[in-house]
Amino acid sequence: MEPKGIEREQLLKRGVLLEAATVCWNAIEGIIAVWAGTLASSVALIAFGVDSFVETTSGAVLWWRLRAELKGGDDPERIERTERRAARVAGTILFSLAIYIVIDAGRRLFGFGPEARESLVGIVVTVIALAVMPFLGWMKLRTSLALGSRALRADAYETITCAWLSLTTLAGLLFNAVFGLWSADPIAALVIVPLVLREGIEAWRSDDESN
Repeated sequence: MEPKGIEREQLLKRGVLLEAATVCWNAIEGIIAVWAGTLASSVALIAFGVDSFVETTSGAVLWWRLRAELKGGDDPERIERTERRAARVAGTILFSLAIYIVIDAGRRLFGFGPEARESLVGIVVTVIALAVMPFLGWMKLRTSLALGSRALRADAYETITCAWLSLTTLAGLLFNAVFGLWSADPIAALVIVPLVLREGIEAWRSDDESN
């Protein structure tokens, strides 16, 4: 049974705050990760940063949607149309990201690209992400279940997937920094591919499941 009245309003407010926090963090995380990844020639870190920008877009759309419902001042059909478009764009970007990872990581492993260097900044940002993202994902999942919102639930799982991405990226960065294994970076990037593809598929599926 879905909550009504004041209880639903409180849950919507919590959802808006969680999405605002997600957008702010992912924007900062993405900028730092892409910058650090470019400096270190780290395909895994660049891919992690690009995924953060996709999460930023997804979070911004959902923030707008929840806020519109909270205020009761926008057309529900328009909200759903906008969310479906955003989901398809995000899915397309993620599929493109997977192709980029396979091509770039593959050529580096075969000696046709620069070797990844260690990145202390990358290690720090992925460690912080590993602490922040599971908490945000868990809070959004709880809120989505209370609201009965499939859209927020899907976004919660995207956030949890982002935590796995940060773990994989961190592993590659640490192996490179500690053991000097530059190949750990493109390998970590390739490990990310199934997670990125899963996110992309879920984004397209949300077109039919949006609530």
